[in-house]
Amino acid sequence: MGLTKLERRLRIKKRVRKHVFGTDAKPRLSVFRSNRQIYVQAIDDLHGVTIASASSKEKEVAGKLKGDKKEQARLVGELIAGRLKEKGIENAVFDRNGYLYHGRVRELAEAARKGGLKI
Repeated sequence: MGLTKLERRLRIKKRVRKHVFGTDAKPRLSVFRSNRQIYVQAIDDLHGVTIASASSKEKEVAGKLKGDKKEQARLVGELIAGRLKEKGIENAVFDRNGYLYHGRVRELAEAARKGGLKI
């Protein structure tokens, strides 16, 4: 019997996290997506703290759109890039969290790059 979707994602997540590590100067951008929302956190793994976060539930994003999930992801990517730029952070490491680099995850990463982050 094969793996379930969740088991497969968790296996990939463990494999990726062996190599992806964030610091205060170059945080890890961790993405989580549910069926309706998308969330991203900039994490400093050395100190175990979240530097900044953004989600599609926030007013800046939720008020603009209803339904188009790729557009939601794009707005969240721009939002996290802006918040990190305010704190003086220009570099980040992208952690796709076991999801395929496709669709909403890709849109978020590309929007963060357009917002001025170097991933």
